[in-house]
Amino acid sequence: MLPTGQEKNEEDPDETPMGREEETFEEAIDPADLADLGFDDEEGEDDDEEEEEEGDDSDGETSPEDSKAAPKAKKSAKKLEDDEDEEPEFPDTPVPSKKVMLNAMEWAFSGEDNVPEGLLEKYADHARFMLKTNREMNLTSILDPKEIAAKHYLDSWRLTKLLPLMAKTVLDLGSGGGLPGIPLAIAEPELSMVLCEARLQKARYLEKAVKEIGLTNARVVAQRAEEWLVDEKVNMVIIREVSSVRENIRTLRKVRHSMRDVVMLKGNSWSRELRAAEREAERLGFRLDTVWEHDLPGEMGHRVVLVYRAPGGMGR
Repeated sequence: MLPTGQEKNEEDPDETPMGREEETFEEAIDPADLADLGFDDEEGEDDDEEEEEEGDDSDGETSPEDSKAAPKAKKSAKKLEDDEDEEPEFPDTPVPSKKVMLNAMEWAFSGEDNVPEGLLEKYADHARFMLKTNREMNLTSILDPKEIAAKHYLDSWRLTKLLPLMAKTVLDLGSGGGLPGIPLAIAEPELSMVLCEARLQKARYLEKAVKEIGLTNARVVAQRAEEWLVDEKVNMVIIREVSSVRENIRTLRKVRHSMRDVVMLKGNSWSRELRAAEREAERLGFRLDTVWEHDLPGEMGHRVVLVYRAPGGMGR
């Protein structure tokens, strides 16, 4: 579907809310009182952090922002360890038959042109494998076959209509269940896909999924993307349901010369996130290149693809 240029106000139920910016509380309420109200005071510090960071582009020194974030980083590392032993959220995940899943794929893709032959069958196979594994670990909260087909696979595949992916090396940051990395690798055989996932349990799942589907153009890296990219370079980094635009840019700030483009898949909160990230993106040399809006079938949601040109793609 073509860009609509329209923005909806309701929140997207599938949009991961991590790191989204609050635009009013920091002025109305003292940050010290936020904990009593149940809000994370990290967001209330955003404006102060931006003021301190301006003009400081040194990657080798610890900034005030990094000092403040240190306790948070330790907490995140502990969370990753806990994820290894967490109970699956949906241990009774229903796994549809191959016919039911394939019918759902055909419904979702019915309005699309130039869908490669055999693609939907491979998508159905991966979806069923993911749902089976969802009984053992948390990979997806979407369990309805039509929703899975539209929100996971069609949403991912449409990137092939927007982005030149042939012969490119692409990194799927925080791949999790393998979305959008695995659907893209299936659709683009000439693409070299890196599925980057720091949580070892999910990295092992990704390795099994790649083997199960028989993908020869995808590999799994059990490491944080910002660490792996210190010594490696890619054409593109794709981020889906990881964090806000601003936090994603911050994550890549020290390796921003290791990529040409950064692509983020977003829902209805995209415009607010875009505004909140504007100063940070400019300071670090990320330039917004494309905003592409589209709707999923069956009123399943409004989607936006944001393409940033990274310093590594601008000859810096």
